[in-house]
Amino acid sequence: MRALLSALSLLLGSLLLAATAAQAAELTLEGQFTQGGLVFGKTVPGATASLDGEVLRLTPDGRFIFGFGRDHAPRATLTVTEPGGTVITRELQVAQREYNIQRIDGIKKDYVSPPEEVLARIRADAAAAAEARAADRAESDFDSGFIWPATGPISGVYGSQRILNGEPRQPHFGVDVAGPVGTPVMAPADGVVTLAHPDMYFSGATLIIDHGHRLSSSFLHLEQILVKEGQRVKQGEVVALMGKSGRVTGPHLDWRMNWRGERIDPALLVPPMPKSE
Repeated sequence: MRALLSALSLLLGSLLLAATAAQAAELTLEGQFTQGGLVFGKTVPGATASLDGEVLRLTPDGRFIFGFGRDHAPRATLTVTEPGGTVITRELQVAQREYNIQRIDGIKKDYVSPPEEVLARIRADAAAAAEARAADRAESDFDSGFIWPATGPISGVYGSQRILNGEPRQPHFGVDVAGPVGTPVMAPADGVVTLAHPDMYFSGATLIIDHGHRLSSSFLHLEQILVKEGQRVKQGEVVALMGKSGRVTGPHLDWRMNWRGERIDPALLVPPMPKSE
């Protein structure tokens, strides 16, 4: 009898392990599980998925993306429901990052806060950018992968923040690439242009390219935009020229990325910056 029970226990254990392995095979995740990271998921066709209760868009073959903002909590819950009703739940650990915080005192108030007469313009700029990033296309142009839109010294990093005269300012949500005015700026991935604004108060000439599933790239402080809203672009296509428009102290490209309302670190999606020859 004891031998029979032992055999049954081994059989049940094997079946449980097989079921667990099969379940794991139905969900794969690749990417950066850290603040500012983007994750690429794959499950069975016809499944649904949500992250912390927020429904995700899936491709017909079961692929999806999601990201973590600069200050995301240490944990997130991914839930996938297969067509047959099987529910897979993954508790995700989100690595916490330390950011460069710089304190500067004695700055003139006009530099820290914009004058009252430009506030309406700033609000209009923000609304236009938000509308461009709200595009929710089913196409997965991010399948092209990502490259640096320009090469050069990195002069600013994601997540850094300044405290001016004791007041915390908005963190820097992009990566800055320094270079001379007129340096070509390339599309880092396939996509559709959703914003080509010639002159925003803070960011100057500003371009936004949507990569599908509400993942987008923004390019700030441009000298010239070479594409139009609604235009499809391919990875590596020259879409703008680097400049120093808007509120900047010198020429550079500020490349930012958004997934829905989350700010993503572009540097986590590309190889290390090539060294200058």
